[in-house]
Amino acid sequence: DVELETGRTHQIRVHLSSIGNPVVGDEIYGGNRKNFTLRRQFLHASKLCFEHPRNGSICEFESPLPDDLKNVLADLDENEKS
Repeated sequence: DVELETGRTHQIRVHLSSIGNPVVGDEIYGGNRKNFTLRRQFLHASKLCFEHPRNGSICEFESPLPDDLKNVLADLDENEKS
């Protein structure tokens, strides 16, 4: 899991690349898309939570992992087993 602190542009991508773990599919910060069938960056916001600016209530939204990302994980799992 990754949590945004400042909301700066590319914050997650820059940080992960700086510690030697670039986002898969991120051609700008060092991810190699050629080894995967994925046609985008392997990034997904599974949960978004914030305080409503007018009434102060907590707004929380969740989203399941999309099929294209599930497929990449399944391929990696199969490759590891073989």
